[in-house]
Amino acid sequence: MSPEFIALSIVILLFSVIIHEVMHGVMALKFGDSTAQRAGRLTLNPIPHIDPIGTLLLPALLILTGSPILFGWAKPVPVNPLNFSNLKRGELMVSAAGILSNFGLAALAVIIYHILNGLPQTFPAIVGSLLQFTIMINLILGIFNLLPIPPLDGSKILLSQLPYNLAKQFQKIEPYGFLILLILLFTGLLGIIFTIVRTLTRILLGF
Repeated sequence: MSPEFIALSIVILLFSVIIHEVMHGVMALKFGDSTAQRAGRLTLNPIPHIDPIGTLLLPALLILTGSPILFGWAKPVPVNPLNFSNLKRGELMVSAAGILSNFGLAALAVIIYHILNGLPQTFPAIVGSLLQFTIMINLILGIFNLLPIPPLDGSKILLSQLPYNLAKQFQKIEPYGFLILLILLFTGLLGIIFTIVRTLTRILLGF
C-alpha cells in the first residue's frame, strides 16, 4: 500500500467512526436528550471524538503489522435514555442510527463508484481503491455493531425490544461483553465478518 493510500484510508476510517457516533447524538437529540450536544460531540471535528486506543493505537498497530484491513472506533457519545420522549423507541432508534449511518456511507460509495465507472474516461486507480475501502470499512463497522454483544449497538437494539424480565436477564452478560468479543476474535469467528464483507463488496462493485 502506498503512503498516500494509507493516509487517506486513515482519514476515511476516522470520518466513518465519527459519523457513527455523531448520528447517535443527533438521534438522541431528536428524542429529547441533549447530553451529546451539551458535551460538544455533535461535530465532525475529530478532536472531541478521539479514543486513545480505538482511534490512535489500534489503527497504528494494524498499519505497523501490515494488516490487510484498518479498523477502529471513536469515543462513544454520552446519551441519557431517561431524557427520551419515548424510552423504548428512543433506545432502538439511537442505537440503530450509528449502524444505519455506516450502511449509508457504504451505499454512497457504491453509487459514486458506479457513476465514475460509467464515465468515458478512466479514473485513477487510487480513487477506486479508496471507494472500495470506504465500502468495506463501513460494512464492517455496520455488521460488527449489529452483533448482540455488549457494549455493541446490536445489544442495545435487542435490549430495547426484549420484555422486561428477559431484558434483566440479558443485562447480566454486560460485564462479560469484552471478554466474549475477545474470545470471538482469537478463535477466528469474527473473521467471518471480513469474509462476508469482502464477498459483498465484490458483488456490489460487480467484480
